[in-house]
Parts: sequence; C-alpha cells; structure tokens
Amino acid sequence: MRALLLLVLLPACATVSPALPPQRVLAIDFDQAGDEVVRVLSDYLRVDTRNPPGNETRGATFFQDLLAKEGITSTIHEFAPGRGSLVARLPSAQPTQKPLCLLSHLDVVTANDADWPPDAQPLSGAVKDGAVWGRGALDMKGMGALELMTMVWLKRLNVPLRRDVLLLAVADEEVDNRGMHHLVDTMWSELDCGVLLNEGGIGLQGLLFEGQTVFPLTVAEKGTLWLRVVASGEAGHGSTPVPGRAPQKLIEAIEKLNARQPKPAIHPALYELLARVGTQRGGLTGFILAHPSLVDLFVTGKLMGTPPTRAALTNTCQVTGYEGKGSAPNVIPSAVAAIVDCRVLPGTAPETLLAELKVLLGDSVKLEVIQSEPATESTWDDPLFDALVVNLTRGRTDVVAGPAISPGFTDSNLARPKGTKAYGLVPFEIDAELLGTMHGKNERVPVAQVKRGFELLFRSVVDAAAVK
Repeated sequence: MRALLLLVLLPACATVSPALPPQRVLAIDFDQAGDEVVRVLSDYLRVDTRNPPGNETRGATFFQDLLAKEGITSTIHEFAPGRGSLVARLPSAQPTQKPLCLLSHLDVVTANDADWPPDAQPLSGAVKDGAVWGRGALDMKGMGALELMTMVWLKRLNVPLRRDVLLLAVADEEVDNRGMHHLVDTMWSELDCGVLLNEGGIGLQGLLFEGQTVFPLTVAEKGTLWLRVVASGEAGHGSTPVPGRAPQKLIEAIEKLNARQPKPAIHPALYELLARVGTQRGGLTGFILAHPSLVDLFVTGKLMGTPPTRAALTNTCQVTGYEGKGSAPNVIPSAVAAIVDCRVLPGTAPETLLAELKVLLGDSVKLEVIQSEPATESTWDDPLFDALVVNLTRGRTDVVAGPAISPGFTDSNLARPKGTKAYGLVPFEIDAELLGTMHGKNERVPVAQVKRGFELLFRSVVDAAAVK
C-alpha cells in the first residue's frame, strides 16, 4: 500500500502521441487504388527473387517497367551479375529538407513448395481466401508494392513536394546486405536520405492486451556479433572417453553460454511505447506503464518471461549450428566448432560483449569473430514518424503506435551511421498465426490490409513530404 501511495511522486514519461491535425483531402479513390496495389503485389510475388541465388535484377526490372509507364525514370545498380538494386527519384521544385527515402528489399527467402497449397504456391501471387499468397507477401514484397505505388500516385497527382522522394529497392538483404552496402559505399552522398522508411514493426493484435493492436515503429536495431566457438584437443577413438577431447570442451562451453543470465536494459523507445499503451489502457495498469520506475519494478520480470520481449531487453547469444565431425562414429575429431549468433543492444559495443564471453567461456575454447556490427538508433522527433503515428491511429481507439527496438537488424543499420533517421514499419494489422507465416509456409497478407496499408503509407508520405 505504501508503494502505491508513492506512485504520484514518480515522474511520468514526457512524450505523448502527436495531436491529430485535420486530414488532407486527396483526389484519389483509395478503394480503387487499393485494388490496383493488390494486382501489382500479386504480379510482383510471381517474380522469382528467392535468395539464394537472388536474381534481384528481375524484381528491379519489374519496378523499372512499371515506373517507366508512369513517366518516372529509374536506374539499376548491380553489385554482381543479376544482383541489382533500383533507385528512383521524384524531385522537389524547391526542396527545403533532405530527401525522404522509401526502402525495401527485392529478395525473399526460399520456400518448400510441398508445404504450400497446390493453388497457392510460393510464386503464385494467388488471391485466395481474402489474402494475397506468396513468398515475400509479408517480408517484404508487400511493403515494397505499397512504396512503389506511393511513388506512382505522387506522380499521377503531381503532388507538390517540399523534399525529394526516393524509392530504393535493394538486393540481398536476406543474406549479406550486399545491395544496401553497394548503394551506401558508392552513391550515398548522391542519395543523401534525410529520413528513411524501411521494414520493421508490424501491427499485432493482442500484443500486450486483448482488444488492442500495437504498431511498434522501429527506431533502433540491435547490432551483431557472430562467432565461431572452436574447441581443440587430441583426436582419438570413440570407445574410450578421455578428458580434454574437443567435443567435450565444446559441450561444456555451450552449457556455460546457455546458463548465462544477461542483465535486462529497457531502451527509452520501449518506455515510450509502454507509456502510449498505458495512456490508452487507463486505470492502474496504465498508470504503471506510464512511469519508467514502475515499469522497472513491476513489468520487467514479465517482459523477461517471453522470448521476443526478453530479446529486446538483453544482449542475446544462441547456438545456430555446428561445424566439424569425426570421419566415422567411432572417431573423435581434433577440432569442432559451434556457430553462435549474438545480438547487441544499443549502448553496448560488440567488443564489450566479446570480452564478457571470453571471460565466461575461459581458455578451453577459442572465439573467432565472423561478423561484428554495432547497434544503431534514431530519435523519433521527425515529421515522418509523427505522420505515421497519426495515420495509424486516426479513428481507432484500439490502436497504439510508438517507437520500439528490434531484436533483429535490417538494411537500416547501414543508413543510420550516415546521418539518416531510419524507421521501420509494415502497416499491416495481423494476428499471431499470420505473423508465423513470415519465412514459413503459407505466407500471405489479407487483401484488406494491403488496401488499408497503402492508404496509411500514402497519406503519411504526403504529410511528411508535400508542400503544406
């Protein structure tokens, strides 16, 4: 009881959702335009850009041909034969801000045809049961189609722009990010994105509370520390257990890694998102969520209890594969290795986590760095971010939109170090079952969400880039 009496003395989060301005009147029939977007997405899903091998120039050419019909010029930039990324620009007559960039990736992950319905295969683009089916419908050809058609309608309506709007559709995001690396390394000074919208948070029904949909807009992404944990020892015969063999050393190291208890750290973006959820929720729960100190006291434990939210609060490490084996079941090899994927929070350098792991695992194994990239983050004080929040929540008392940190990473991690504010959003509102189809079988997006998502994105880009 005493703790509850002290609640009124604790500071609340200062930021709240932006007030709703009057909605612009636009000369567009969003229902008919949405039907067109569905057709474009269906056709786009039929373009085979599964990675590996990629062949993303096919997707870039699909974009280029459609843009050319609308009088929009574009260029394709290949980092290897058949591995192309597209760049298109709608210029402002008198730009007052750096460009707004719409980013998507052309490649999709592979799929097993046998796991999908015969009439809705991964490359079918089928419209079935009220949804558009195909590999990439959610990740991320769906968002790519929305961005493509946003460019088209900006041109069709001749929207007067106060900043250039760029469309970037890049190769190889799913494997090595070489498409984005190529653009950043060879022409970023020309692109000069002031703010960028990429894939990220998707609207999840019942994420925190029943009857409430949360759109977590990604403003920060964890960095990577990918390791090879190598154990060495004398080779030998499997019939006689001997201490100090390589496999046993590796097993002991993995047991230490699995027993590791990382300390949680709540990012400011998560405090802000929880505060917005609490404002809508109301009551004692809402009051607690609006106060960081109370979140630390009462909520952190629950967040640590589920893998997705635990990953957003901690520096994570998990084994994703193994290398090395004996030539036969009865042969003990002289060296074995585990592949470990560590993800690092903003504020922690990958080198710091590496030093921690070296102490934890000791001298019995060797840690070899495969990849090391720091986390990146953006502030959310930007007209595009505000426009997205306004349009996502307008007319909805059951929707919350706010900043969030992603436990994974995207091409945005390459843009932020260049001074670009990068946000992540897929403006589809889905449930857990549909979310599970991403990178899985039966990936699809509801037709209604494609149409609504297009209107949300188009209005947000107009609000953030058009002359007021």
